[in-house]
Amino acid sequence: MNSAPFPRRILLGITGGIAAYKSAELVRRLRERGAEVQVVMTAAATAFITPLTLQALSGRPVRTGLMDPQAEAAMSHIELARWAECLLIAPASADFIARLAHGLADDLLSTVCLASEAPLVVAPAMNRVMWQHPATRANCAVLAARGARLLGPADGEQACGEVGAGRMLEPPALVEALAVTAPAVDLRGLTVLITAGPTREPLDPVRFLTNRSSGKMGYAVAEAARDAGARVILVSGPVHLPAPAGVTCVRVEQAEAMRAAVLQHVAAADLFIATAAVADYRPAERAAGKIKKNGERLTLDLEPTPDILAEVAGRASPPFTVGFAAETERVAEYAEGKRRRKKLDMIAANQVDDQGLGFDSDDNALTVFWDGGARSLPSQSKSALARALLALVAERMGRAPVSA
Repeated sequence: MNSAPFPRRILLGITGGIAAYKSAELVRRLRERGAEVQVVMTAAATAFITPLTLQALSGRPVRTGLMDPQAEAAMSHIELARWAECLLIAPASADFIARLAHGLADDLLSTVCLASEAPLVVAPAMNRVMWQHPATRANCAVLAARGARLLGPADGEQACGEVGAGRMLEPPALVEALAVTAPAVDLRGLTVLITAGPTREPLDPVRFLTNRSSGKMGYAVAEAARDAGARVILVSGPVHLPAPAGVTCVRVEQAEAMRAAVLQHVAAADLFIATAAVADYRPAERAAGKIKKNGERLTLDLEPTPDILAEVAGRASPPFTVGFAAETERVAEYAEGKRRRKKLDMIAANQVDDQGLGFDSDDNALTVFWDGGARSLPSQSKSALARALLALVAERMGRAPVSA
């Protein structure tokens, strides 16, 4: 259970999109957590859900117009901006994200966002192609660089019938994420290089060696580092996850390509976190054509893949280097041995045969080791775990925690 203080006064901005119907449940769940909720809607949002519905659920009059003579007589948009402890835009359309990025203030919601000093949290919701468009990616990167938190989007079936990234996170996930409105550590001014996911080592044109890594832990670490103000470069193996907004994502397939991408960026990195489950071995020779089944046993000749983590840690001036160790037994012994052997600053270890944890799961638990110390991070969502891990890494790097 997240023990972070929950915002007491939340201004919920609702923009135009089919996901606006989820806002009713979101208001209810926010109030269940004890928050006061003030809803501000764009004109387009009112076409999807009525202000009266949200007024009944929030217990407060819903605001929709910037030029309301009675409300604006007392500069109400400034009062709203000062009242809010947190601005949550959910759903946030591509249009509204663009207006936020460019500092436009032509309606009540955008004006409040521009006039407020409260933390800004944005939950994108749009068609998958709109989400992947370079303009949207650039706008999200601008918001992230300014300190906004981007929650989602999720991947799945969309109202238009297409499938992909762009769905607004479900209200329970948004409420859980909102329990942490600011990062526990300040990484501004640092460049963080992260690897994530598996690699695929080809056997023939249709087969490859790989593992069960989903990439979720590495992507969560990338998002947490971005939220902490760092410049983040994510080198990702093949996963079914959208690139995090505001993060430079380099897609690769094989271990050799991951090594090349890491070495291209490592000189600029202050911190290297290797969450990727790189295949330890690859076929010594790749068959030119598909290997045919003939009923006989097949023996594969395997050779080791490059040890990216050890190569980075062994540089003349290495970044602060954090490795990961996924073990099925004797976790502490094997993880510590890996840390010492590869001369890592820290290593985060987890037992992957625990049901519900590790590969493919949304939750995980870690034990982190360094020279002369260790700390256990209990089972929690990978998003929360990533923040806890970064706070510990920053502590070991001598970075002061963010004051409450």
